[in-house]
Amino acid sequence: MTDTFHDSAISPNAPRILVVDDDPGIQTLLGRYLREQGFDVRMVGSGAEMDTALAADPRVDLLVLDIMLPGEDGLSIARRLDPKTRPPVIMLSARGEDIDRIVGLEIGADDYVPKPFNPRELLARIRAVLRRHRIEPDAHVEKAHRTRVGDFAVNVQTRQAFLHDEALDLTHGEWQLLQFFIERPNRVINRDQIMDYLKGYERSAFDRSIDVRVTRLRRKIEENPAEPRYLVTIWGEGYLFAPSGRSPRSPDVPAAAGEPT
Repeated sequence: MTDTFHDSAISPNAPRILVVDDDPGIQTLLGRYLREQGFDVRMVGSGAEMDTALAADPRVDLLVLDIMLPGEDGLSIARRLDPKTRPPVIMLSARGEDIDRIVGLEIGADDYVPKPFNPRELLARIRAVLRRHRIEPDAHVEKAHRTRVGDFAVNVQTRQAFLHDEALDLTHGEWQLLQFFIERPNRVINRDQIMDYLKGYERSAFDRSIDVRVTRLRRKIEENPAEPRYLVTIWGEGYLFAPSGRSPRSPDVPAAAGEPT
């Protein structure tokens, strides 16, 4: 079962969502519900159909991607999509295993929703991801909208971040996490506070998805992620963002050889 974009009842400016799920019930439910909410939706049932849809019309604002698909699975599809050109991705999984969520985050997914799910919850996730969607800046005015914080500069209008005036190539999730820390410089933040801000993740003492996101962000902002200067681990307490950088061997900040508990 496949649909097409350009539903005449939908605004031509409506966000376009491509749902990749082979379950006919999910296709019917989401197709109807998301259209009722004003989205332009197309449904496909496999990675091959997704490739065909994107080749025919690549103007997709968000991809909802099931992990359990016939043929190529959703994690494999997400891995091969170019993070610089692909739309933001929300992963779906009927298995609901932590490893799926962690792997999905590691390969750059913006959110993860376990099945079965309430359509209203998925709608909230979709809207949150679209709000964080990066908009290309006007080259003539973008720099005027940057706010400097230590060695960093941010443009909240375009969801861009810079380190020493060099643009950082961040995913939507990485931008969201960096923005959280930039708004709370030189403060110890624990994992629960980060999880509360990011929202949408089930609380578990064994949930390491926050640590995965921190590790990914460090790879983008640290010269040596094993000895971070900007995003440091405070043992037994959480993380501290030092926007001007600090020595990883500072006596009050131990070097990061792992993650906090």
